[in-house]
This record gives sequence, C-alpha cells and structure tokens, in this order.
Amino acid sequence: MQILHSYLKLMRFDRPIGFFLTGWSTLWAVWLAGSYHPPLKIVIIFLLGIIVMRAAGCVINDIADRHFDSYVERTKTRPLASGAIKLWQAILLFIVLLMIALILVLQLNSLSFWIAIITSLLTVVYPFCKRFTYLPQLVLGIVFNVGILMAFAAQQNHIPLLAWLLYFSTIMWTMAYDTMYAITDMEDDKKIGLKSTALLFGKTAPIYIALFQCLFLIGLIIAGVMIQATLFYWCGIIIAIVLSIYQQYLISKKQAFKGFLNNNWLGLIIFLGILL
Repeated sequence: MQILHSYLKLMRFDRPIGFFLTGWSTLWAVWLAGSYHPPLKIVIIFLLGIIVMRAAGCVINDIADRHFDSYVERTKTRPLASGAIKLWQAILLFIVLLMIALILVLQLNSLSFWIAIITSLLTVVYPFCKRFTYLPQLVLGIVFNVGILMAFAAQQNHIPLLAWLLYFSTIMWTMAYDTMYAITDMEDDKKIGLKSTALLFGKTAPIYIALFQCLFLIGLIIAGVMIQATLFYWCGIIIAIVLSIYQQYLISKKQAFKGFLNNNWLGLIIFLGILL
C-alpha cells in the first residue's frame, strides 16, 4: 500500500489542483466545439486524457527535478526526492501513462493524433525549460491548454479562429496563475539556480499578472461575442473579473499561493456559464 501511495503522490493525486486547471479550459472547448452537446464518448476520452497527461507531466517533471526538489522546502518530500520511489520506477510509470494516452488518442481522428504527439514531446521538454529560460510558464501554458485545440480538432476536424482565441487566452491565464505559484518558490529557486517569470518580473510581478489576467478576460469576452453567448456566460465573466481582482488582493497580502488555488473556482465558473 505504501508504494501505491507513493505512485499516487508522484502523479499528484494528493494535490488535484493541476488536474482541475488543465481540465476546465479543455472542458470549455469540448462543450463549445460540440455545440454545447458533445458526444459522451468524446467527454469520457478527454476527461481520461486530462487525468493521464497531467499525471504524466508531473512524473516527468519530478524525474527532471529530482536533484533539485530535495533542496526546496515544499518539494523535498516528493517520492523521487525522498527516495520512496526509484528512478527506474518513475520512468516505467511515465511510459505506461504515455501508452494509455496513446490508446485514448487513437480513438480520435488523425488531426487530434498529431496534435497529441507534438504535445507529448513538449511535455518532456517543459521541465527542463526552467533551467534555460525565465519563461517556463509560457511553455507550460502552451502544453497545459492544448486540449482546446484537440477538442475542436476531434469534433470539427479543423481548428477554427475561436479555438485559437481560446488557446491564446488560456495561455495568458496559465502565465498569470503559474507566476503566482512561482512567487512561492522564488527564494528557493534563486538558491538552486532555477528560473521563472516570478524571478524575471521581480517586484513588478503583480503588474504583469494583472496584464495576463486582462488579456485572458478580454479573450473570453471576444469569444462570448463570437458565440453569441447568453446571460449565463456573461455572469460567469463578471464573476471571473471579480475573482481576478480578489487574486490581486491575495498577492498584495503575500498570499500568492492562495491566489493560485483560487483559479480553480474561476475555471469552474466559466465552465458553468458555458454549460448553462
């Protein structure tokens, strides 16, 4: 049972916020691409895909950071850093997760398949970006939100302007909330030589986060006009604006991590607006 617990922890099942943040933007696209009535098969495939690829991303991230995590207070108890799981076990788990993802994507069309292949390569590259660039959050946004493109590709067999607009908008959203996340690790990252947008922006990070939030929300507003959204959607946008302001308040109170977590509710609210 202990090894099972370690595997689940390695895949971050004990901290599901990452699954939610990946999932909300993908589910927005699944419903929009399916004209608000996506086939049940598509919904199931994408829900499973969210879980599997997020888990795979966490595993490869810990493989890449295994020599750094033991020096960071927040990550020193992770299974690889603590020695609860050996490197070969983590690599084997990563391969198994990719095989499951391959089985899932083979149920979709060829356009979705090739997008998934490119995404898998970026998933492997992302953990190493923080060593060479101050913009790993940008790479994360590109990887995290590719489910939007796949949702449209799978159901419409092409990627329309709406999909690209949502994709760009959610990349901005990811840069906003992951910069909040990175603020928490700034001191540890400085010590061990890792890079992030939080370190790049420094004291001006809240301003850049606000800029990313504005671009994200403007993108959702334009998308709402494009889809001729109903009152429910616009109510969701208003609540999302309020939550974004609240997140800025949390940052000002040195509670950036709480601001990061709050984005789960923002994603849920937008999804409910689309669903209703």
